[in-house]
Amino acid sequence: MALKGRIDADLKTAMLARDAFLTEVLRGLKSAILYQEVALKNRDPGLDDAQIQELFAKEAKKRDESAELFDRGGNHKSADKERREKVVIQQYLPVQLSGADLAKVVDEEIAATAAAGPQAMGQVIGKVRARVGTSAEGVAIARLVKEKLGI
Repeated sequence: MALKGRIDADLKTAMLARDAFLTEVLRGLKSAILYQEVALKNRDPGLDDAQIQELFAKEAKKRDESAELFDRGGNHKSADKERREKVVIQQYLPVQLSGADLAKVVDEEIAATAAAGPQAMGQVIGKVRARVGTSAEGVAIARLVKEKLGI
C-alpha cells in the first residue's frame, strides 16, 4: 500500500477508535502532504513515497527541535507531546541505519571519492545522503564525515 493510502487508512482507524491524539497527528501529516503538493504544483498526481518520507523526516526533525525548545522553557508537557508526535511520524519512515552501518557507508563514499580535508566534506555528505536517503539523519551523517575526515 502506498504511504499516502496507509496514512488515510490509519487515520480512519484512529477516528473510529476515538483516539484524539493519533487523529490530530495524522491529520497534521495529511495537511503537510497537501501543502507540499500545492507548493510543488503537483496536486493531481500527488507526491510519491520518497517525497513523503523526505517531508516526514523534516516533520520529525521539527518535533525534536520544538521539544528541545519547550524543555528549555520549562514546558515539559508540551515537550512530551512533541516527542510522542515524533514517534508516530517515525512509523512512516524507513528504519534508521545503525551507527556502524552508517559509518560503513561513509567510509565507502570517502574511499570512492578519494576525499581528504574539509573542502571535500560537502561532496561526501551529498553522496552519503543520496545513498541512504531518509534512513539517516543529516546531523549524524555530518558528524561521521567530520570525524572520518579528521576535521
